[in-house]
Amino acid sequence: MTEVAAPRLSNRWLVLFLLLLIFIFNYADRFLISGLVGPIKKEFGLGDGFMGLLMGPAFVVLYVLAGIPIARLADRSSRVMIICIGCIVWSLFTGLTGLATGPVTLALCRVGVGIGEAAFVAPAYSLLADYFKPERRGVAFAILGLATYFGQIAGYAGGPAIAEIYTWHAAFFAMAVPGFVLAGFAWLLIKEPQRSAAAQVQEALAPIIGRLVKARSYIALMLGMGLGTLSGVSFGFWGPTLFARNHGLTESVASNAFAAYFGLAGLTGMLIFGAVSDRLARKGPHGPPRLAAFSLFFATLCILLVTWSSSFAQSKMLAIPSGLLGGGWSVGVMASLQYLLPDRYRATATASFIAVSTLMGFLVGPWLAGEISGAFGNDAQSLRIGLSVTIPAGFIAALSMWYASSRLDGDNEILRRFESERPD
Repeated sequence: MTEVAAPRLSNRWLVLFLLLLIFIFNYADRFLISGLVGPIKKEFGLGDGFMGLLMGPAFVVLYVLAGIPIARLADRSSRVMIICIGCIVWSLFTGLTGLATGPVTLALCRVGVGIGEAAFVAPAYSLLADYFKPERRGVAFAILGLATYFGQIAGYAGGPAIAEIYTWHAAFFAMAVPGFVLAGFAWLLIKEPQRSAAAQVQEALAPIIGRLVKARSYIALMLGMGLGTLSGVSFGFWGPTLFARNHGLTESVASNAFAAYFGLAGLTGMLIFGAVSDRLARKGPHGPPRLAAFSLFFATLCILLVTWSSSFAQSKMLAIPSGLLGGGWSVGVMASLQYLLPDRYRATATASFIAVSTLMGFLVGPWLAGEISGAFGNDAQSLRIGLSVTIPAGFIAALSMWYASSRLDGDNEILRRFESERPD
């Protein structure tokens, strides 16, 4: 992997800051709908099952299908341009969601948001890997990962707050505006790094996938990320609704409480685990995925306790360790992934990784929890049952990450050897 570009790019922190802002609204637009479940269901007469469909499959199918070809394009063209275009597309469809007239147009707008958001993650991580040296990537990725919490807080709290004053339609209009502005700033201020000669050589997708499946740690990390996402996202999308039903709160109060306790604790956890991950990475590649496994295992346990908590005070108390432990596990996974991958196909391999883990997490998690809840009555108890099916996937994810930690060195050598043997 070529790292020579990183020291020459003095504006790396500005780049990281802009990518953070873009990613915040990426997540805010993605999670905005979860804070507006009540008014949307009321206006269109929908059930938990269809809302789960909007949160998961309607968004994620095109997100995944578009992600890999976009990443292939990012491996041989301007990642900055791709990120900017994607930002404009998802912001446009977020705004159009506010004009939806029924279930079909709601679903089509969610599909559009998914296509636009597919253009961000793989190019952004690939870009940061060129701007930051390996021993600094944990902090860089952790800072970028803060967007998942800032964005969820904005979606959970901002959307209902706007809807209370105006309507849920206005919430989508308001959340769409910043994306257009940020796309312009990114285009003007982010410089595309010079790539190594090897990184500019493009090859067919099939041989890349063939090499990656031989790296067991890649598969184990992918499985861990997917199951961990399934566990966390199902609770992330349905958590505010559970708070409202379980504790007799309004949608706005429930969303604000969920954002405050889980979101702020998650932000803190992300920063702590980013710094710890970097420190562990200096001693070897095994530390970050083991840290991820440890934190995810106990976060899953705490979230299950929150789901079945009988009092609001108890839920808030358990939310703090849930957020702290759940906030940073993905940092170790992404740092391990970038350590493992050659830069020639880093964006493509990252997109393939994200595609599979996103399908497992976003396609299955919110939809399955919603379907089970709908089958058992669309109330607090039924939602607890649905979440109790999806959340324990985090335990299996933790075991998979621990296994991956034992294979990283050997798989890194396998992938480097493939690179050295490949004729250019």
